[in-house]
Amino acid sequence: MSDGLRAALRAHGGLLAELAEDPAYDRPGEAATAPTPPQLAASGPRAAGREAEYELLLEMIVEGTRLHYAELQVEPDVALLLGDQLYALGLARLAAIGDLQAVAALGDVISRVAQAHAEARPELADRAWAEGARLIGWGEVS
Repeated sequence: MSDGLRAALRAHGGLLAELAEDPAYDRPGEAATAPTPPQLAASGPRAAGREAEYELLLEMIVEGTRLHYAELQVEPDVALLLGDQLYALGLARLAAIGDLQAVAALGDVISRVAQAHAEARPELADRAWAEGARLIGWGEVS
């Protein structure tokens, strides 16, 4: 969990603030070998001038996905609710920016990730996030 996400969750309060303080939520030993989808999207020209905001809102949505699909050690019902809350917070931030193309792209990503998990094909979920991050950061490829 990035420092930015941790601060945003603390500021939001409630169970999200508790999640920000839970060491079980962090991914110890997980070394980033490539940019994460939020970092990738934030590095594109469509996010110029709002890089930190794009990275944070996308991290919220990615972490919401991790909660939804039990990738974290959180009680299942609570994980589902927290995941929904993170989805909503991230999408609300994106809607406030007014980036309708990114909202549509994330709708597609979330749908594709759900399908990938239903089919037990996590590599398809990873591909959906990578493609979605490129679309959000760079837009449609002509």
